Order: sequence, then C-alpha cells, then structure tokens
Amino acid sequence: MLLPVLLALTLQQAPLTTVSEQSGWTRTGRYAEVESLCAAFPKRYPGKVRCETFGTTPEGRPMLVLVASADGTLTPASAAKKNRPVVFFQGGIHAGEIDGKDAGFWMLRDLLDGKALPGVLKQVTAVFVPVFNVDGHERFGPNNRPNQVGPEEMGWRVTAQNYNLNRDYVKADAPEMVALLKLLHAWDPLFYVDLHVTDGAKFEHDVSVQMEPQKTGPETMQALGTKLREELFTELESKGHLPLPFYPSFRENDDPTSGVNYGVAPPRFSHPYWAVNRRYGVLVETHSWKPYAHRVATTRHVLEGLLRLVGRDGAALQAARKAADAEAESGKAREVVLLWDNTEKNHPIAFRGYAYERTPSELTQQLWIRYDDTKPQVWTIPYYDEPRPVLTATLPAGGYLVPPAHAAWVAEKLTAHGLRFQRLGQGVPAADVEVFRATEARPRPGSFEGHQLLSVKGEWKKEKQPLPAGTLYVPAAQKSAHLLAHLFEPLGPDSLLAWGFFNNHFEQKEYVEDYVVEPFARELLAKDPAVKAAWEEKLKDKEFASNPRARLRFFAERHPAHDTRLNLYPVFRTDSAPSGLKPGR
Repeated sequence: MLLPVLLALTLQQAPLTTVSEQSGWTRTGRYAEVESLCAAFPKRYPGKVRCETFGTTPEGRPMLVLVASADGTLTPASAAKKNRPVVFFQGGIHAGEIDGKDAGFWMLRDLLDGKALPGVLKQVTAVFVPVFNVDGHERFGPNNRPNQVGPEEMGWRVTAQNYNLNRDYVKADAPEMVALLKLLHAWDPLFYVDLHVTDGAKFEHDVSVQMEPQKTGPETMQALGTKLREELFTELESKGHLPLPFYPSFRENDDPTSGVNYGVAPPRFSHPYWAVNRRYGVLVETHSWKPYAHRVATTRHVLEGLLRLVGRDGAALQAARKAADAEAESGKAREVVLLWDNTEKNHPIAFRGYAYERTPSELTQQLWIRYDDTKPQVWTIPYYDEPRPVLTATLPAGGYLVPPAHAAWVAEKLTAHGLRFQRLGQGVPAADVEVFRATEARPRPGSFEGHQLLSVKGEWKKEKQPLPAGTLYVPAAQKSAHLLAHLFEPLGPDSLLAWGFFNNHFEQKEYVEDYVVEPFARELLAKDPAVKAAWEEKLKDKEFASNPRARLRFFAERHPAHDTRLNLYPVFRTDSAPSGLKPGR
C-alpha cells in the first residue's frame, strides 16, 4: 500500500515544468509532453482541472484540452448555470508558432498555485488547448521558421492533410477544425484567444493584439471591448512591452513608408469568426524576431491581462453578449457586413522600427530591404484605421432552405457551427421563395486550400420552387444569425458557394448541338417579336456581335431543352417557416 501513496504524493508535488522552462526557454517539448502534463494537472489540482480528449487527428493523435477553475466550474453546463465568463485560449494553430503552448502551461500552473492573479479562477473559467494543429506540431525540425528566433526546433505551419487551419473556420474541411468548432460552441466562451507569432518585417514592437468587437459588431460590445483593450495595453506597456492594435504588415510589402491598416478580416480566420458569432475574438501575435523567452513571457502577460480584466468586468461583458443574443434570436439583427475594407483616411503614427535601406537586387531585379537592428529608429508612417463595409447582406425574414441533394453535408457543417435547423417532413409542391441565379460565374484558375473558388454575380428574385421532403430549414432568428449570412449569402467571400462547394451547379452538363439550334433560331425570330427585338438590341453590343458562341448561346438558352437549373444556386431564402417541419436540433 505504501507505493501507491508515495506515487500519489510525487504526482501532487511534481513541478509541472515544461521542457521549455527546463531549457531556459531555448527549446519546446514534443506532443508527448502535452499528453503527460494534461494528465498530471488534474492529479496535482484535484477538482480544479479537467483534461479531456475532444478529437483525434488524421494521424491518430489525441486533441487535448485543459479546463481550469478554482471552484470546480469545469463544464459548459456549470459555467452557463453560474453565468461564469469563459476565456478559451489556444496555441499551435500554426504549430511552428508555439509560444502559446509553453506560456499556457506556465501560467496555468502559477494561477492554480496562487502565485499569479489570486482568485481569478473563481471569476473566470479558463479553457486551454495547448496545441490545435497536433500533427503539424510533430513535423518537428530546426528549419521550419527561418524568420523566427527560437525555439531550437518547432512544428510545421499546416496539418498532415496540408490544411492551414487558420483559413478553415467557415468551410470546416479539416477534422481537427470540426472537433475544435464543436468544443468551442459547446463552451461558448466570452473570449476566444488565438496565440500566434508574426511573419514579416523587423521592428521593436513585440506584440500585436487584435480584437473585435471594437470597431465592428454590437455597439455596447464595441465600447466594452475598446475599454478593455486600452486597459490591457496600459498594463502591457507598464511591463515594458510595445503593443500594437493592428497586424504589423505594411500595405506594400517591405515598404514601411506605405503604412499599415487596421484590418477586419473575413471569418475564415479565428478571431473574426468568433466576432461574427458576436463574442470577443482576440488574435495575439508576438514578434518573430524577439527571443523565445521574451515571446513566451509576452504571451503570458497578454493572457494574464485578459483574464484579470474579464474577471473584473465579467458581469458587464456577459450582459452585453446576452443583449446581442436576444437581438439575434428575435430576428432583429438582420443587416450583416460580409466584407470590410479601409477608407483612404489615415493619420501619422510613430512606429518603433530600425534603420533600413531598400535597394535594387542584382539577383532578382526587385527592391529588397535590409534592416540594421543595432540602430533603433522611430518611423512616422500612415495608419489607415477606418474600416468600411464594402459588401452587406440582409438576412431573410424566415430563413434559408437547403434541398435534400445537399442536406446531409450541409447539416454536418451547421452542426459543427452550433446552428439550429429543421427538416421538412412532407414535400411542398410549389413554395414562394427567393432564388439566386448567377448571371456570371467565374472559377478561380488555381486551387486554394484544396478548393477551386467561385465568384458570381446575380441577385435574389422571387420564384416558386418545389421543396421535397428532407429539405433543411435554417431559421435566421438564432444567436449566430450573422454567421448564417456568411455561410449562405452567395456573394460573400467565405460563403459555401464562394469556397466551391456548389461548383457543379455552375457547370453546363447538357448541350444542344449547333445544327439543332440554327433552324430553331430562325423559327424563333420569325414567330416571336419580343425575341427578335431582344436579338437586335444585343447586336448593338460589339463584343457580343463579334462572338459566334455568344450569338448561338442567345438562342440555345431559349430552346425548350435548355437546363433551367444551370446557374441556379441550390439554396433558397424564405420569409416564413414552411409547414410540415420536424423537430430539429
């Protein structure tokens, strides 16, 4: 009996230090260390930490999450019951950018030992995914990040299936993403924090913290988010950091004088995805040219600041989120911005850089930049910080309809995103709906993230369409209503259509031979004055008139055999819920 007791005491007293700490912050551990620590934390802190597997990677590795709370609020249900704010933070979505893993373990241990932020884990439940891209983490090597100072070896940017997870939030192709989204929506955290390391230029600033809602989203959440971000920056500056509220990428590559943007990215990325769900999404980017020890400490300081401020202001932040949910669930939050850009309005800012020169390269015949990081220099550069909507959509009064041909896979996407839907139990022969027929459909020439992207032109118009049994009905009145618009509005850059999931419907599959169309065209012109007038008007267009295929297509599209479903987007809009719906999820 003595051996088990001694073993238990050893586990309780284990220092839980990482390879990174033991090496003086020059190395980072392999994934086996994550598995070991995840198992050890609950034993060291019984009733205060849970370690769970929430998915399995394509190469068979467990995806692990630690949940920490000083008063045992360790499940989504218990957090919701207590109205407990949840801060969810993750490392290693790009597994070479691994600061978050080592910072998270280090901070959690000190929080649970009472050495840092005493009492905060009674105000906030912390949910920590040490490594999101697990298979990429194990593609370990010393040369994976040549523009990064340490650790000595690290993982790889993309998954074993070559997905960049930080482009996958809406389309949800990767099994890792599907698992993470289900975990994220189960916890429904107030703050979702994605921990990265920059690429790009050399400068003195050591961290960028981007957050929304701040310039976008519900006004009350914007005001609270701005206040929190400003206080966080004051705290970081007091610790010697030089934080930035924007990603430090120049408008023109390698040209600091071109200035920087305050960017509002589409929801294929982590933090705008969560902001579209009307919660706080935070992107933390430490600077790749700072030593690993400095970057890990910086990441920890950002996380500590966020936890402290969320703990302090949790009631107000939760109330603002609940008000946003109530607005969406009532169907009042119908206007959705699908794409943002910046105006040309700007103002000068002081940016802490280094002396540099840009000269022509005799090798490439282009300008290349050389920094002298022994000579700090303050640059005065333009800051474009006024985002503007460039594409908006209005949600339907009722919702979206997905016919049975696509219902199965769309239902899986909706489930991963935590969205509600129902199915028609009986068919509707002719329903009044809105349909989108593309007047132009252009596929992208190459592949991006395994997809051939599609851009379309067109508009919604009212038509009657049959709705077979099994059609999905997705109500617009739900808390993540804005995400629905990004999924289903065809013109949006992250819609399922834009990602190429419906490309088959914009490819001609049936044809009528030219020799059949020719006599039909003559008959049609002879008997239909309206067609003849339209034909003569089209001939005034020199481009059309000089294009034999376009001329023939004019008549082929009027032939009785023409495919009326060509360029018809197989998702409809409705102003009201159809009858005959089965109970949904």
